[in-house]
Parts: sequence; structure tokens; C-alpha cells
Amino acid sequence: MAEALTETTAPPPSKAAPPHGDSFWVLTLGSIGVVFGDIGTSPLYALREALAHARGGAGPMAVMGVVSLVFWALILVVTVKYVIFVMRADNKGEGGTLALMALAQRALGAAPSAARSFVSRSRFVFVLGICGAALFYGDGLITPAISVLSAAEGLKDAPQIGHLFEPFVLPIAAVILVALFMVQSRGTASVGRYFGPITLVWFAVLAGLGLIYIVQAPQILLGLSPYYAVHLLASNGLLGFAILGSVFLVVTGAEALYADMGHFGKAPIRAAWLFVAFPCLMLNYLGQGALVLLKPETQANPFYLMIPQAVYWPVLLLTIAATVIASQAVITGAYSVTQQAVQLGLLPRIDIRRTSETVAGQIYVPQVNTFLLVGVLMLLVVFKTSSNLASAYGIAVTGTMVITMLLAYVVARRRWGWRRSTALLFDIPLITIDLTFLAANALKIPEGGWFPLAFGGGVMLVMWTWTRGAAILTEKARRDSVPLTDLADILKTRPISRASGTAVFLTSDPDTAPVALMHNLKHNKVLHDQNVILTVRTAETPRVPDEDRVRIEPVNDRFRKVALTYGFMESPNLPKALSLCRKQGLKFDIMATSFFLGKRSVVASSQSGMPLWQDKLFIFLMKNAANPTDFYKIPPGRVVEMGTQVTV
Repeated sequence: MAEALTETTAPPPSKAAPPHGDSFWVLTLGSIGVVFGDIGTSPLYALREALAHARGGAGPMAVMGVVSLVFWALILVVTVKYVIFVMRADNKGEGGTLALMALAQRALGAAPSAARSFVSRSRFVFVLGICGAALFYGDGLITPAISVLSAAEGLKDAPQIGHLFEPFVLPIAAVILVALFMVQSRGTASVGRYFGPITLVWFAVLAGLGLIYIVQAPQILLGLSPYYAVHLLASNGLLGFAILGSVFLVVTGAEALYADMGHFGKAPIRAAWLFVAFPCLMLNYLGQGALVLLKPETQANPFYLMIPQAVYWPVLLLTIAATVIASQAVITGAYSVTQQAVQLGLLPRIDIRRTSETVAGQIYVPQVNTFLLVGVLMLLVVFKTSSNLASAYGIAVTGTMVITMLLAYVVARRRWGWRRSTALLFDIPLITIDLTFLAANALKIPEGGWFPLAFGGGVMLVMWTWTRGAAILTEKARRDSVPLTDLADILKTRPISRASGTAVFLTSDPDTAPVALMHNLKHNKVLHDQNVILTVRTAETPRVPDEDRVRIEPVNDRFRKVALTYGFMESPNLPKALSLCRKQGLKFDIMATSFFLGKRSVVASSQSGMPLWQDKLFIFLMKNAANPTDFYKIPPGRVVEMGTQVTV
């Protein structure tokens, strides 16, 4: 592993730029495709699962109660919590668990380093951020599996020939998912422009299908009253928790409103929810409820049984397209979270490839793509049906939502300056709802909820091991190091061979002499004309403008400290950033510049700060980290690696 570890700090305040210059309505249409794909496919299975758990599921009171629970879940969890409250907590326009974690840390006054995270960070906020990111991956596995499998199961209900498809539902879903993951390397720019229009048509179809049955059974509108929700829960006793766990399926995907805020902005997402997604979803749920009131036998699969036979196949194809779009949004979200985690020092360097020259968010992460594909296929093999997958769905999402509210409370108190009473007035009711849903979904753990928890736990262990191991290595390096100013003074008076050109030494601690510099002096006995001690830092903001990118601090006539700062949603490019140094008076020829990297060979030690098994995991992560030459976009022919062996 190279000595250069990313440092996290807070740059000077800068004005946040809007996502891009497109018009409000173009952004609104785009958000419909990307943001609401997941929550927009919930009607395929959510009401079916809730009715299956309700006592007397096809009876009028049960149907009205479930519809009421659905309506108030969408109002309280999505509209009040996310649209009104949480979306206020933007980090320079960006949202999501890690962006909120960074914002909360800054609100607490921390200016942390990834390598010193266990010293200077608020451990509570830091651990919450790790948990939220880990649970997101668990959710990201299930969403493609349950969405695509639910769509493929529609083949079984196709008029006249549905029975012919029944043995092939699982293979068809697997083929669709494999194809989806295989095209990820091509980027989503070419098909992404169609996401919004297709999803808009999907929402229109949802509303239309619902209206067909609402006009036939208008009494279903009474289900909007909270009376029926309370009556259903009271009459079902402990079974009400199981119902709540299934009702929660209607709000899975709500976290995307916040996570994708940086791509579209608050106003377009809020408009898309209030005027398109929410009314269309509610009309469909009301329509499904009306259908079950009219024909109780349709309780088994109300969504597909509400489709008129004349348009069944077009709607089925649209359903498959909608589920693919929903899956695509989750997959690209996993890429973005991974990029943020790497930049914030929570994960080792990973190969992150850009698939667009113009759109910063268009990235592809091969390792994550393969990991997700294997996990999704495992889910299909283990659970086999969308009903079984529904038992595993929800626990990771509810955990993420609880974490979001805890972090939002920190931001409200420390950044917005709310009184404790005001913050608690907003936070306690909302987090109580989240905890209720979390308790309800906890009942699903033996039935499949263990899978996303186990997966998320594995990701959390990796993040914890990486940050802790990096902190140990940095601390050891600091103990054995020489202050840079002392070394520079010594070299002034000591004769040593000079080499022409510039040497750039990457390090995580600019105040101490880099290991590569010490080895170069010890073994090669040479010093370059110009020596740049380079530190790459990650700001707790999404992006950093070029005018704040570079900071230069002279040490003496031969040594300079250079700090390059990137946002946690940016990918470092050292040669490009160093070209900005010319504007600040540091002139050098990139083709006469050598980049020195300290390469550490780490061995496990039972006397280190971690258990031996964790040492071995950390070493494995280091060996599989992306090459720093590729990660920092350094010209390979200009790199010199100086090795040393350390214990962890």
C-alpha cells in the first residue's frame, strides 16, 4: 500500500453550484426516472403482502385498514419526514447517509482525518455513518432481486398462456438481472435519458389502473381516514406488527429522495413527489383495495389481476422496464456510495471508472458490480419468489431511516441552531415511527431479514477494519518519523548530491518527512532541485472549486508543502491539479517530475491494536486496493516506489 492516505478536512466555505443548468421541468422529469423508480415499483407486491398478514385479509375492514396504513405511511414517512424535514439537511446540495455524516461532523466542529478518525471524529456520528452506508448495500442487493422477480412473476398471470411460463419465471428474472449488470460498464448516459419518460408513463398507467376500480367501489376512499388504520392494528393485536412490516414496503425507496438530491435539486424532487409519484401511487393502492373489495379472490395478486386482458402484455413489458430502471438507480447509487466511502477513507482505493466525459456522476465500479451481481443471484436461488424476498426486505431500509433521523437531529441542533425542544418536537415523532417500523421488520429476521443484516454487517466490519488499521499505521509512522522542518534544516548544511527536476512525495502527514523521501536519501543519497511534499485531502463537502483546490506552503528554497483538496464525490487527478500550481508560482515540468510513493509491506502482529484475524483482513484489503498510480491518475512512467515493512 502506498504511504499516501486520503485526509479529510473542511475547506473554506464556497458557494454551492446548482446541479446543472437544465430547466426545472427537465430536472423534474429526470428525477421521476431516477429517484422514484424503487418506490414506484412497490405496488407490484406491497399491498399483496400486507393483506396476506392481516386477519380477514379480504374483508372490508382489513382492506380499508391496510389502505389507510399505506396512505399515512406515505404521508408521514415520505412527505413529512423526507420532503419537508430531512431534505433541508443538504451538504452543499448533496444528500445521502455519508453526506449527512460529513455535515454532522462539520456541525460538531470536527475537522477529521480518515487516518485519525478514532481520535478526532465524533465516534457516535462516525459509527452511524458507517452503519448507514453498510445497510444501504444490503438494501441495494434486495431491490433489484425483488423488483425484477415481481415483474417476471407477472408472466404466470398472463391470459391463457400464463401457466406455460411458471417454470421459467426464476431463469427469466436471472437473465434480465445478468444482462442489466453486464451493461453497466457502458454507462447509463445512453439509456438514462429515457428513464424519466418511461417512468412517467409507468406512473400514469398506475393511476389509470387504479381509477378503473375506484369508480366501481368508491367506498374505498373512506380508507384515507386514520380510523381504519388504528382499528386494524388494534383488532389484530401482535399480528399488527407483521402488517406494519409489510406496509413498510410501500415506502422502500423513500431514502432515494434524499440520496439523489444533488443530481436534481430539492425543488424538482419535491414537485415530482407531490404532483406525480404520490398521487399516482395512492390511486393505484386505492384501486387495488377497491378490486379486492369487489373480488376478494384477487387478494392473492391484486396488481396483476387489475390489468385488463386487452392491455396485459404492454403493461407487463412496461412493468419489466420500470423494475429495470428501479434496479439501475440502486446499482448506480451503490457506485456513488462506494466513491464517497473511498474518498472519506472508509474503504480502500477501488477502481472507479468514469463512463461519461461530461457528467461527473456517471461512474462504474467493477468490483462493486460483480459483488452485487453475485449477491442478487444468490438471493434468487435462496428465496425463489418475491413473497419470500419481501420477508427479507425492509429491515435494512428501516435501519437506514433511523440513522438518518439521528444524524438529522445533530444537524438541526448544531448547524441550524434549533433549540433542543424544537429539534425533539420534530425528531421524536418521526423517529418513533421509524422505530415502530424497525420493530415490525425485526419480526422478519428469521424469515430472511437476516440476509441484508448479515451483508451489511460484513460491509461495516470491512469499513471498521480499514479505518482502524489505517489509523494504527499512521500512528506508527508518526512515532518513527522526523519532522520535515528539522530534516530540511539538516539538508541545508549537509553536502548531498543534487538531481535536476522535481520530486513529488505523497504523504498523509505533511509535517513529517515522508518514508519515501527518507529512503531516497538513505539508499540513493540524492535530493532533487525541487521537492514537493504532497497531501491529498478529502473535504466534507461534495465538490471543491478549482480556486480552493491547491494550497502551497513554502518550507525553504528546496521544499514546499502542497495540499490538494477534493470533494467526497470527486475523483483525484494529481497532474491536472498540480497544473493549477503554476498560478500560485510553483512552476515545474510534469515530464521532468518524479512521483515517489512509499509502499508499505504489512505483516500481521498479535501485539498490534487489532486482533490477529482483523490484521489479516486489513492486509487482504491493502493487497486488493487499487494501484495509487491509477487511482491518482499519475503518469506510470514518472512513478518511483520505495518499500518498507511494518507490522499492524
